[in-house]
Amino acid sequence: MNRWLVAGGLLLGGLVLFSFVTAGTWGGADGVAGEKVESIDPEYEPWFESRWTPPSAEIESLLFSLQAAVGGLLIGYYLGRRPTRDSAPATSK
Repeated sequence: MNRWLVAGGLLLGGLVLFSFVTAGTWGGADGVAGEKVESIDPEYEPWFESRWTPPSAEIESLLFSLQAAVGGLLIGYYLGRRPTRDSAPATSK
């Protein structure tokens, strides 16, 4: 039990330290890709426009989190319910 507390404390301390070291450098791949395309071809026009844009970054983040949660639940359900090779009946010859 004591080892788990020490390991958890070290992990938490590392995460806090990491968040201060990298403060403000988090960004999405979409923004970087858009900047790269603009630098290569300034006259590039996107193929399509989004039909709906979330009203704020918080709503966009919430929708992304919900999508990830639903995907995780589906994958977890599949992995939990699928039959395993160990539960297959053994054949004897």
